[in-house]
Amino acid sequence: MSRHTDYSSLEQIQTTGADAPKPLLTLSDAVALIVGIVIGVGIFQTPALVASQAGSDTAVLLFWLAGGIVSIIGALCYAELATTYPNVGGAYYYLKRAFGQNTAFLFAWARLTVIQTGSIALAAFVFGDYASEIWRLGTFSSSMYAAVIIALLTILNILGLHQGKWTQNLLTAAQVLGLLLVVLFGLASTANSANSAVSPEPSSSGSWGLAMVFVLLSYGGWNEAAYISAEIKNRQRNILRSLMWSIGIITAIYLLINLAFLRGLGLANMANSSAVAADLMRAVWGTPGVVFISLLIAICALGTINASIFTGARTNYALGQDFNLFGFMGSWRQIPSTPATALLVQGAIALALVVLGTFTRKGFETMVDYTAPVFWFFFLLSGISLLILRQKEPHIPRPFRVPFYPITPLLFCAVCGYLLYSSVVYTNVGAVVGVLVVIAGVPLLFWNRYRQGKA
Repeated sequence: MSRHTDYSSLEQIQTTGADAPKPLLTLSDAVALIVGIVIGVGIFQTPALVASQAGSDTAVLLFWLAGGIVSIIGALCYAELATTYPNVGGAYYYLKRAFGQNTAFLFAWARLTVIQTGSIALAAFVFGDYASEIWRLGTFSSSMYAAVIIALLTILNILGLHQGKWTQNLLTAAQVLGLLLVVLFGLASTANSANSAVSPEPSSSGSWGLAMVFVLLSYGGWNEAAYISAEIKNRQRNILRSLMWSIGIITAIYLLINLAFLRGLGLANMANSSAVAADLMRAVWGTPGVVFISLLIAICALGTINASIFTGARTNYALGQDFNLFGFMGSWRQIPSTPATALLVQGAIALALVVLGTFTRKGFETMVDYTAPVFWFFFLLSGISLLILRQKEPHIPRPFRVPFYPITPLLFCAVCGYLLYSSVVYTNVGAVVGVLVVIAGVPLLFWNRYRQGKA
């Protein structure tokens, strides 16, 4: 197969050849990647925000259960796409087949410059904040830690798939074990606000829609399974199984951790907490509990960073395969089985965003604003692509078909549309910068066409 060609048959769906990725990931590797990227730092921040919008303990738990159900609906849609079109480019490839190369290019450009690199920088800032509490490096300590960890994990993944996946497996195991310890401490606690001043009960007239925005923010990331669809063994079975197992594990942990917060702090104190996990551990274990939770948050951030680096480079590789302008990213080193150049480019952009976050300060908030609207816009288009491809390519074999079609994908699209609206409403100037960066890809698209026309 030659590069820079449009694929039109099922036989051409997968990238093939000596420099193509090979199916080396097991089901457990895929689950570790998905769980690691989803259970990041959000679960230590959003529970208090959700509780402030809920009127009861039951409502809090129902919100988090609903988040799992919505994620499963989306995962079923992605399972059909990933098993029908297994490609290292993931959603990039679905968008190319459904909407054409122009839309796919802008999506890959957005992932390269905004979505994935912004997520890496966001999690790196959180790691830097908590690492600085243990050992401060000076005025820009958080940014220095963020830059160092991005560089180190990028190098680790360049060394090979084996190193990247085992690092992720260990980090995910540490995340899950740490969170289960928090759950045990919280459920065993008899504090439940008796040992501290009781805050006013949250209003029962809170926004259910806003609560779901925060919940789904914490569930975000399971869609990264699409980017390993060409590298997972026995993909026709394991793509769906990895998504279902991952979301099941994540939902169970989220329900348990929120039950622990409610038991240990009570709804009122939970809703008014600025650091709910730290407050819980302080209540049940004192200062050592705060140190423990800080280390756990740092580990969770590391898991998110490594998984985001791992999956993000796959889209960059697919972009390099299709467009001359980015052809330097379209090579795959077989011996370590890794897209080395794509990883280097991604790391360099993530480091540039760390600099941006440093000098606008509030790095975490800046990166949230920067990534959210762009992410939800292309997530919506991915859901629509399933509907289009069912009509456009009805004869292609589909190993898995989403149940209750077209209701399921329409529900998924409706949720994405609402989250896109919410992300525009609740974000600030950072969102404008993110959109402008995506628009900056349009001249590059025309320049690529000009170059290919002259070739």
